[in-house]
Formats: sequence, C-alpha cells, structure tokens
Amino acid sequence: MLTLKEKEQQLEKNLQEMKQVVVAFSGGVDSTLVLKKALDVLGENNVIGVVVESELFRSEEFEQAVNLGHQLGAHILKTKISELEDRHIVQNTPKSWYYSKLLLYKKLESVKEAYHFNYVLDGMIMDDNKDFRPGLQARDELGVRSILQEVELYKDDVRQLSKQLDLPVWNKPALCSLASRVPYGETLDETKINKINEAEKFILSLDINNVRVRYHNNIARIEVAEAYIDQLVQHRRKIIAHLKALGFDYVTLDLEGYRTGSMNEVLTAETTN
Repeated sequence: MLTLKEKEQQLEKNLQEMKQVVVAFSGGVDSTLVLKKALDVLGENNVIGVVVESELFRSEEFEQAVNLGHQLGAHILKTKISELEDRHIVQNTPKSWYYSKLLLYKKLESVKEAYHFNYVLDGMIMDDNKDFRPGLQARDELGVRSILQEVELYKDDVRQLSKQLDLPVWNKPALCSLASRVPYGETLDETKINKINEAEKFILSLDINNVRVRYHNNIARIEVAEAYIDQLVQHRRKIIAHLKALGFDYVTLDLEGYRTGSMNEVLTAETTN
C-alpha cells in the first residue's frame, strides 16, 4: 500500500504526462486539490479551471469558487448549464444523476476542445465508489479522468494534503446538488429547489454546519451532524417559524443525523437498473 507521500508523487507524475488540463472546479476540497496540484505541476498557462453555474447549486458557492480559483492563480472560465431544462433530470429518477453528469461533462469537453487541451479532470475520490454513483458512467463515456481516484486518494487523504498545502477549504463540508434533497420519483422544479436552498441557508446562518433539508411531500426532514442536534433543538422555534414561512407544512428532525446519500438508502438493485 502506498504512503500518502507516494500517492502525491504519483499524482504529480500523472499530471506531468497530461501536459494541459481542464479542471471541473466547484470550490470543494477535492476539486481544489486537483486545481492546486495541476497549477503547481503544469503552470497556469496549461490549466483552465471551469466553474459551472446551475440552478441546482447555490449561487454563493459559484461566486466563492470563482474567487478561490483566482486566489490560487488559476485561469478561471465561468459557464452555465440549465439542468431544469433537461426532462431526464427533472423526472428525478436514479438515472437522472447520469444525465446531470453527462450535461456537465459535455460542457467541460467543449471547453477542452475549444482550447485544444488534452484532458478534463474531475475531483472524484475513492469514497465516491461506496455510494450509488451513476454519474461514473457519463464520466467513463466521455473520457474524463478522476486523477484522485487514479492514485487511490480518500477523503481523509485529500484533507490532509490540502491542510499541508494551506488550502483554505481543507475542512470544508461536502457539497452536493440540491436535487439530492428530493426523493426519487418526485419531480424537480424551481420552487422546490429554492425552498430547500433558503431553508438550508437559514439553518447554516445559525452556525450549524453539515445540514441537509430533505423534501418529502412538503415536509422538511432536517439532517445535521450529531454534534449539532442539541444546538438545532435550541433554535427549533425560529427554525420552525422560518421554514413554515417558506411554505413547508411540517418541520421534522432526523434523529439518525446527517449522512451523505441518505436518499439512496431506499434504493434496491431493481430501482438502480
């Protein structure tokens, strides 16, 4: 088994062989490490960081990613995709994640072709293989490379390397599409997405991190890390008032706490095919 230092050296070697790369940059810890290492190894003239705006991600995250990319010294290209205009994504089936990633990767591939660069890189890590990830099919179809996976980096590895490199997002909570808050089979629309977004932003403003507001037939099921459950309960009256003002009928707390991919817990082998 390779040490973390050996994995980092192999990562740098792989990047050297790529020459010129387009990086899918979200401002999260994984893609930030990819962008930073690409810049260090290849130089700013051979790296383009692409920040993609979508209705299914917070506008604040988009702007923060752009600013962080500039802080790292990267050439940042801002672009946009319209996921809620794709019927496959709006239908919100397990397969929708494939179409979402396909839309993203096609946009990145168009940038690569326009600049005559060699590869598109994303920030997928080994931990992503543990969950239901139909987007991997889209990645493989378009030849996008997950260079952190290629050297078997896990989330703990990425955070450790990012801390060593003094990256400001080394301990940033994981991000995910707001579509992940809506149960499969319930269609997506702008109203639901905005309601979820505003609810989460309010709870985050109470210094409660790692929050997800899951949408169940206009019921808000709140997930927070176990360490924040008591704090959330202390603020329950203002949370209830705010979320009901947003239009939720009921507000609930999930006692299992925050966990990534909780909407996938109900999936079976039949529903994922």
